Amino acid sequence: MVTFTAAQIPGIAGRRYPPQLAGPLYPDGIAILPEDELEAICRAHTIDDVVFAYSDLTHTQVMHLAARAAAGGAGFVLPGARATMLASRRPVVAVTAVRTGSGKSQLSRFIGAKLAARRLRVAALRHPMPYGDLAAQAVQRFATSADLDAADTTIEGREEYEPWIERGIAIHAGVDYVAILAAAEADADIIIWDGGNNDTPFIVPDLHVVLADALRAGHETCCWPGEANLRMADLIVIAKADAAGAEDVEAVRAACAAANPRAAIVRGGSPVTLDDAAAVAGPRTIVVDDGPTLTHGGMAWSAGYVAARAAGVDIVDPRAHADPAIAEVFDAFPHIGPVLPAMGYSLEQTAALGRTIVASGAEVVVAGTPVDLARDLRLALPVVRARCEFADLDAPGGVWAAVEQLLAARGYGSAQR
Repeated sequence: MVTFTAAQIPGIAGRRYPPQLAGPLYPDGIAILPEDELEAICRAHTIDDVVFAYSDLTHTQVMHLAARAAAGGAGFVLPGARATMLASRRPVVAVTAVRTGSGKSQLSRFIGAKLAARRLRVAALRHPMPYGDLAAQAVQRFATSADLDAADTTIEGREEYEPWIERGIAIHAGVDYVAILAAAEADADIIIWDGGNNDTPFIVPDLHVVLADALRAGHETCCWPGEANLRMADLIVIAKADAAGAEDVEAVRAACAAANPRAAIVRGGSPVTLDDAAAVAGPRTIVVDDGPTLTHGGMAWSAGYVAARAAGVDIVDPRAHADPAIAEVFDAFPHIGPVLPAMGYSLEQTAALGRTIVASGAEVVVAGTPVDLARDLRLALPVVRARCEFADLDAPGGVWAAVEQLLAARGYGSAQR
């Protein structure tokens, strides 16, 4: 093993994977180098194989990487799901998707809340958030806001963790997933894999639920490993079916059925509400939406913009006021519309986000990110949160019916454990 390469997430290259995690073969750890240097790395070190290990790239982008590896003299490996999933002694519900930003976490929390209402102990597992000290982050458990503060959790991490904590469910993450899974099993009767991006599950699922976004019809089989998730699914959810046209919903249904004829297909909604709609009636408003959904998820806007448009507010375009660090994001992802991506991978990016909001001259912020921006940015102007929750549109035969079938098969009663 010569190096990891860094892509998608800023601030990762130039660090080292720590020796405490790398093991005795690597007393100095493992270098993390920019993906831009792939061919040169392959040639300089006579690399045998390049292993692709991240997510939400189009198939064309993945094959460009394969071509670059081949040009450097190396093979190119796409690990199969069986080789990368751990087995659990607890029942596991995995929620993944064909694209980032499809609503996985909303659905995961919906399932978690209903399981908790059955008096079942629930643990959520999340993919790594590798922004800080990796050795210190080997095994993480977040049950309170104080846990997030103690871990110096970034905005990007808080987006994923805080909504679970608000529901009274502990979420586990980190780097060492053997140890993380053991900790979750000690906590829980049932485990929910709330996968980031659209990774394949890290844990073998008893029920694999996969979302396909009705607002991105045609993306069902365009990306890796989203298409693999789709073809592995036990249950496919047509997400945001409440916001999409009937033709797009049907197109997604047909594409999913063609790719995976054995999976059941149901519809889900993502209704958006503003905490205080009256607060945005009149003032100039800037919208902050979920960062990954806008960047490598490929969306022009997300929940905050939808809610603001529905409320008829005067939306300020942040692009003309972007701090240099945020302007780099707009340059790298020119498809992003008149919204501000919640880039908080570091303290520097968080500060740049705040400066952009202030420079815009906006009088109020609509926050479509799950994180509490008012607290994290300490803004002088009001922040109104736009919230999305999952709606089981085909209940009583929808998502929850499939989970109940799993509960019955694993011997859990209808009311309590």
